[in-house]
Amino acid sequence: MNKAMLTVGIIMLSAMAVLLINIVSDYTTGSELDYYLLKETTEAAMYDAIDEDYYEDNGLLRIDKEKFAENFLLRFAAGIDNSNKTYTIGFYDINETPPKVSVKVDTDTTLSFNQQQQHFSTTIDAILENDYQHDEYVKKVLRDPKSDEGYPITRSSGRKRN
Repeated sequence: MNKAMLTVGIIMLSAMAVLLINIVSDYTTGSELDYYLLKETTEAAMYDAIDEDYYEDNGLLRIDKEKFAENFLLRFAAGIDNSNKTYTIGFYDINETPPKVSVKVDTDTTLSFNQQQQHFSTTIDAILENDYQHDEYVKKVLRDPKSDEGYPITRSSGRKRN
């Protein structure tokens, strides 16, 4: 009888340990996956929202607010898995020039404790910057494809040659 009760106790203890490990890993990996999804989606949506005409005219990066929000929502919706989580997305700051966004994603978990769901928030602030300053020479060359040195500079390269 003693060995039978010990065996039942070990089986119950191992079942509870597996359940606890499953719950903890669901929270940690879910939060980590939400962070990386938010980071990658924000970066891709910012690159998609760059106003290329403004960059060619002024040499400064600028994003379109509406285009960023649309691209972000489409990419985020495509990136989430088919879980029972509830996501709430908030755009707290979108600057067009210089390009800066602050996005917060609130997640409610699938499990509940004492009739309350656990709530996780993930926030990211992203700034899109370039290391290239436009000068008057490059602006002139971009408008006239043939420079006075005799070689063309395309819009995609846009830098002075030494």
